[in-house]
Amino acid sequence: MITLWGRRSSANVQKVLWALGELALQFDRKTVGGAFGGTRDEAYLRMNPNALVPALQDGDVTMFESNAIVRYLAARYHPGVLQPAEWPRRAAAEQWMDWQQNSLAAPVVSIFMNTVRSDLQPGSPAAVEAAQAAINRAFAIADAHLASNAWFAGSEFSFGDIVAAVFLWRYRGMGYSFADFAHLSRWFASATDRAAFKAHVELPVARTLEEWTQIERQLA
Repeated sequence: MITLWGRRSSANVQKVLWALGELALQFDRKTVGGAFGGTRDEAYLRMNPNALVPALQDGDVTMFESNAIVRYLAARYHPGVLQPAEWPRRAAAEQWMDWQQNSLAAPVVSIFMNTVRSDLQPGSPAAVEAAQAAINRAFAIADAHLASNAWFAGSEFSFGDIVAAVFLWRYRGMGYSFADFAHLSRWFASATDRAAFKAHVELPVARTLEEWTQIERQLA
């Protein structure tokens, strides 16, 4: 049995949940992290010494780092579904997965931390402005690629689409738009129409600290 540790409101946990859904895998989820705590317990730290979510156990395999977990699941279960079988498409999926982590995640998280999570740090308008500029640069790159590709890996959906769409869902949910990027918008509409997305990611996104606290409780 696959066991996933993490709260449903976490974008990084949602990546794994979406992948599990696409692969039709049975799993058990344990709610930890954020307001629920548990990530600094000795037993959890043995699984994820970073004290973050998610962590995953699958038989004798124990992992942390959400993108690595998604790649592992795609390779071990039903290769060719999320992990493209052809090397050119697999290379593209891997590339865009790293692009999400290096170019998209950090500025989206910065906006979240400087607006919603005002309990952890004072909000900085300058930081939000810098993050928005970085996001727009990333969006322009993705939009140009998607002008001639249905998905990030080409003609078929892959794990490269999962990790990017989760963070765009968080970004749009905070009240921001990417409507000026037509190809990115078309791709996002297709990604968010998938059943596994609707089951695991299409959840409320907080815009204020009060909303975040309420959503955390609701999504236990």
